[in-house]
Amino acid sequence: MIEARHLRVLRAVAATGSFSAAARELGCTQPAVSQQMKALEQSTGTPLLVRTGREMRLTQAGEALVRHAAGILAGLTAAEEEIAAIAGLRAGRVRLVSFPSASSTLVPSALAEMRAAHPGTRVSLVEAEPPRSVEMLREGECEIALAFRYPDVRDTGPGTPEVGALPGPEGPWGRDDLVVRPLLTDRLIGVVPEGHPLAGAERIGIAELADDPWIAGCPRCRRHLVEICESAGFTPRIDFATDDYPAVFGLVGAGLGVAVMPELALETVRPKGTRTVAVEPVVQREVVALTLPDLARVPAVAAMLDQLTAAARQ
Repeated sequence: MIEARHLRVLRAVAATGSFSAAARELGCTQPAVSQQMKALEQSTGTPLLVRTGREMRLTQAGEALVRHAAGILAGLTAAEEEIAAIAGLRAGRVRLVSFPSASSTLVPSALAEMRAAHPGTRVSLVEAEPPRSVEMLREGECEIALAFRYPDVRDTGPGTPEVGALPGPEGPWGRDDLVVRPLLTDRLIGVVPEGHPLAGAERIGIAELADDPWIAGCPRCRRHLVEICESAGFTPRIDFATDDYPAVFGLVGAGLGVAVMPELALETVRPKGTRTVAVEPVVQREVVALTLPDLARVPAVAAMLDQLTAAARQ
């Protein structure tokens, strides 16, 4: 196998015309140059240099190798510089996939801090709900996926203050091959029209909304809502379903139904014509950042995970 260090010695011999001159240029001994040239000729299987008097002359094979060596060594140098830049966070990229309520709350401040700390690192953002975001991570379409997971309502006994326990990191994501960085727990809050009989209540049981029409969110949230309501003894009548949180508030504000929403969604939406109330049983979803084990060791990915964690603490 041809090694880069041998190519550098060959170029020095070709440029200076002798082993001794090449040794002086490279800062090593003449025997070391001779030894590396022998190793290179063994690798190529053909003579690369011939001695003519006091000078060394390239053979045809040697001329060909020197001609290609310039491009090879230049490419290696460029690669070394680029890798050093990425490792030092002077360059690189992170592709981030997030669900909407995190995109409008956690992500902006994390991206701003990342850009300020490491301006050479490029971070891109697209939106996808889990489990699609997790699939994108495994398919190589991103380096970090923000996702959420709900507790298992079916394992909850009557009278439990919280609906189920959050499952382990291997359950919701299909396999336990991911690095899971917990960010925060996000409580679900009831949203009712201003004129609703329970609009002034500080806390209500979710069963008190059994006769109301419902506005539901994404398919995963919708499925979880049904499980919560069924555990409370009723099946919700879902009249409208939308992934758009402002649309949910708009529908509730128009008196078309009630909803439960993540607290993260309340931070960026002005709920005109609505009132928020705490609901029992208390339901929380866990918001996490996911990546692959190998990606977690990439400096830019590790830095972005740290910024997301810091944003969640705030």
